[in-house]
Amino acid sequence: MSSLFPALTDSPAERPALRFGERSLTYAELAAAAGTLAGTIRGAGRVAVWATPTLETAVGVVAALLAGVPAVPLNPKSGDSELGHIIRDSSPALVLTAPVTELPPALGDLERVDIDVRGTARNSVADSADITPESPALVVYTSGTTGPPKGAVIPRRAVATTLDALADAWQWTGDDVLVHALPLFHVHGLILGILGPLRRGGSVRHLGRFGPEGVTRELNDGATMLFGVPTMYHRLAEALPGDPALAKALGRARLLVSGSAALPVHDHERIAAATGRRVIERYGMTETLMNTSVRADGEPRAGTVGVPLPGVELRLVEEDGSAITAYDGETVGEIQVRGPNLFTGYLNRPDATAAAFTDDGWFRTGDMAVRDTDGYVRIVGRKATDLIKSGGYKIGAGEIENALLEHPAVREAAVTGEPDDDLGERVVAWIVPADPQSPPGAAELADHVATRLAPHKRPRVVHYLDALPRNDMGKIMKRALAHD
Repeated sequence: MSSLFPALTDSPAERPALRFGERSLTYAELAAAAGTLAGTIRGAGRVAVWATPTLETAVGVVAALLAGVPAVPLNPKSGDSELGHIIRDSSPALVLTAPVTELPPALGDLERVDIDVRGTARNSVADSADITPESPALVVYTSGTTGPPKGAVIPRRAVATTLDALADAWQWTGDDVLVHALPLFHVHGLILGILGPLRRGGSVRHLGRFGPEGVTRELNDGATMLFGVPTMYHRLAEALPGDPALAKALGRARLLVSGSAALPVHDHERIAAATGRRVIERYGMTETLMNTSVRADGEPRAGTVGVPLPGVELRLVEEDGSAITAYDGETVGEIQVRGPNLFTGYLNRPDATAAAFTDDGWFRTGDMAVRDTDGYVRIVGRKATDLIKSGGYKIGAGEIENALLEHPAVREAAVTGEPDDDLGERVVAWIVPADPQSPPGAAELADHVATRLAPHKRPRVVHYLDALPRNDMGKIMKRALAHD
């Protein structure tokens, strides 16, 4: 198939490609380094990549893609048990890593290849001849919230079509300079945040550690796009009142994009008020890459993830699987998607793969949403943890969380359901107070929600915490809450 990265050969040699802190590579240097490594690993079955936020990780993944070898990104924060499972399941031939990195015991039996970012090859950047659109590009492991992580096999056509659809939606070109500080072992940070700019012929600057100072510096130095997760944007919103330089820098950005979890409406509004820029959201999963986005030329409606991307079919279905045909902005259904952005299946799990799809090829996301009459999608939560059935109503946790966050005494909020003899389930709020010495009362919070949404959506139980449990991507781990 045509190259995923035509810019490796078509861009001016000195055009910046990657920068991590003080270290950087031009397109010519990236082509040399990735070409050299591709020649070394070509023919390997799969390769693991120790996915630290470094130049080496980016070079290693690009090299694997050039060589036609599926890359398995490994989260450096994973424990030995999880790493051991992933290695046994994916059976990589070797592990790519930055030199002098100390690898954990779980990887001890793998052949190690240190990545040299100063490669010498000049003519080895063409993709292997036997690569097809269906060839596996990556095997990305899910978070494993309902059992051991599953390896989603992502084909090259999914990477290409998703990145091209985002280019259409975001008017993303080779002139854009992306800044972010996302981890590189998942879809957001690696596929969108590294491979996305390289496919466009643009450049990416990785901050290493996220902070308002780094964002300000890079946006003032020519960066045009910022990718982040809600936790990052929340920190920016908190910093804005006392940091006019940050407000000015964010106002200069062409595009502020948030993903991996819902950005609270309160943070949307605070950032827009201080900067004049609205954050846009998109929606995707490991198995589907990107499904929807607010478009750069569309209305950045807070609390929505926009409209389906080019090539993506999306529908909402009832519990019995029947499609919801009339979109009214109120009827909750499960999102199902179909299109070239989908994965090909779970590695070694034909049972799980079959269960994930309907007979006519729709992928069951497990995400619950409503859809407005003009097609905008608003996600209300996960079917397993965020759909609360109370008193005959289907309630999405997300809208209650947004309402709670509008209360000035609430810093963080999560909502779950728990069994109730009368209602079936009752709404439970988990609150981190703005002032731990003076938390808002349960009745006050219930009235606050009831007046903004509807009485049946008010929390019946309130728990107070010092912090909400979150994973590496900033997502709240609600299963941990439910067992507190």
